[in-house]
Amino acid sequence: MAVSAAAPGGVLAKLRGLRDSLGGAGLRIADMILRKPSDVIHMTITEVAERSKASEGSVIGLCKQLGASGFQQLKIVLAQELVQPVQFIHEDLEEGDSSATVIGKIFSSNIQTLRDTLTVLDSDALEKAVDIIRNADRVELYGVGSAAPIVEDAHYRMLRIGLDARVVVDSHVQAICASLTGPKVAVLTVSHSGSSHETVMATKLAKNAGARTICITNFGKSPIQAFSDVVLFTMARETYFRTEAMTSRIAQLAIIDALIACLALSDYDNAIEALKHTFDTLSLKRY
Repeated sequence: MAVSAAAPGGVLAKLRGLRDSLGGAGLRIADMILRKPSDVIHMTITEVAERSKASEGSVIGLCKQLGASGFQQLKIVLAQELVQPVQFIHEDLEEGDSSATVIGKIFSSNIQTLRDTLTVLDSDALEKAVDIIRNADRVELYGVGSAAPIVEDAHYRMLRIGLDARVVVDSHVQAICASLTGPKVAVLTVSHSGSSHETVMATKLAKNAGARTICITNFGKSPIQAFSDVVLFTMARETYFRTEAMTSRIAQLAIIDALIACLALSDYDNAIEALKHTFDTLSLKRY
C-alpha cells in the first residue's frame, strides 16, 4: 500500500501533543499507541478498538486528527518511525547482509510462516469451505493488491478441476458482482489484513445478497470476519511497512493448495476427468 504525499510525519510526537485535548475513547486509543507503538503496527483496527475499549470509528477518527486518511496509513507512517530502512525490504534483514545470509533469513522466515499457519488452520473450517463451494452453482473470487495473484491462481486451479469459477480483482467490478450474487453463489475473498475497505465491502455486499462467504486472512480479529461464514487463518508475521506481502502470500497459497486438493477429492471422478480434459486442451498450446 503506497503512502500518499500528504501522509503525516512524527506520529508519536503529534500524538503526545494532542493527548491532553482528548477524552474518553480517543484518550484510551492514544495511550495504547503511545505505550506499545511497535505492537500497534502488527495489529488490525478491530484489535486496536477492542483493546482500547473503543469503536473502530473512534480509531479512524483519531487517525484523521493526526492527518492520516485511516488506520492503515497511520500504521505505515508509525512503522517508518520505528523500523530501520532495510526492514522495508524484509523485517529480518540488516544492512550489509551477504547473499547467503539473505537467502537463509528469508527462507527460514517463510518456512516458519508455514509451520505457524499449520497450527491455526482449522480442518473443520476447511471442510465447511469445501461444502459451501461444492453446493454452489458458481464461485466468485475477490482480492486486490498483493492478494490479486492469489485469487487468480485459485481461479485457474478451480477451473482445472471443473468448477464454474470467476475471478474479479478490480474493486469497482467486485462491488457490482458481489451485489449481484445470491444463495447459490460461493464467494472466496483473500485479504491478509482483513481490513482493506474494498475487500471488506465486497464481502459484505455478497453476504447481504445471500451468498455464502469464505475468507482467507491473517490470524486475529479483523472487520472482514463479521461478513464471513468461514474464516481460514494464516499466521504470517507481516506488517504494512513492507514493500509487498511476502510470507503472507506463501501461507495463502498453501491454504489454496489444501483447499483445491480437498475439493478435488470431494468429487474425485469428475475432478480427475476435468483434469484430464484440461490437460489435453492445454497440450495443444505446447510444441
